[in-house]
Amino acid sequence: MNTRQQQLQAFDRLLTIMDELRAQCPWDKKQTMETLRHLTIEETYELGDAILENDLEEVKGELGDLLLHIVFYAKIGSETDAFDIADVTNQICEKLISRHPHIYADVRVADEKEVKQNWENLKLKEGKTSVLQGVPKSLPALVKANRIQDKVSGVGFDWEHPEQVFEKLQEELAELKVEVAAKNQQNMEAEFGDVLFSMINYARFLKIDPENALERTNKKFIKRFQYLERKAKEQGTEIKDMTLAEMDVYWEEAKRI
Repeated sequence: MNTRQQQLQAFDRLLTIMDELRAQCPWDKKQTMETLRHLTIEETYELGDAILENDLEEVKGELGDLLLHIVFYAKIGSETDAFDIADVTNQICEKLISRHPHIYADVRVADEKEVKQNWENLKLKEGKTSVLQGVPKSLPALVKANRIQDKVSGVGFDWEHPEQVFEKLQEELAELKVEVAAKNQQNMEAEFGDVLFSMINYARFLKIDPENALERTNKKFIKRFQYLERKAKEQGTEIKDMTLAEMDVYWEEAKRI
């Protein structure tokens, strides 16, 4: 691995290249924080894909892309004297120190749970008016639900045992069943949302990331369905012309691969 000096040299090299691109490249010169925003989100999802695939070489590349974006935003900020990369770095350093009094002060913690509780309490002391204030509004709903539950758990608003969460899930499923029978679309949607919220909460108690779990299932389904498509072509037909029984044969084959 690289030494600390080599790491610092590599980061300095990136800063130099960013300065050069911002000054000389027509595309880089035109960019603003707003134009970079959607690209940053895309890069974050690409990093997430690489992590799920456990492709460390790809993870390295995607981390580099994200690092470039961070440096790019800091460069744009420096052009109006709003902030630069040193301000960004120092601010996160100060936040980490203040949020880890069990490392940098005399606070004692017993476990990870107490660390999380201290973290949320410290944020409130810093001026936050709500534990949920830091949950981004634009997060996808599934991810947002997970973050909401994680944050309120940090201040003690939580179930005590997984069994309680599972019972709540069963209760929500029963309520959904009632609304489905009544064919009330608005109520069905509300109860379905409650079921999903409870499922995400149960996943947290099982130490399962629901986003990762669902994405793994997405990838598994895609792989199996594409196998089905290939088999259909090999038989000189199309999926839409196959019976469900014929599809099921190849689907079961795909599950064994």
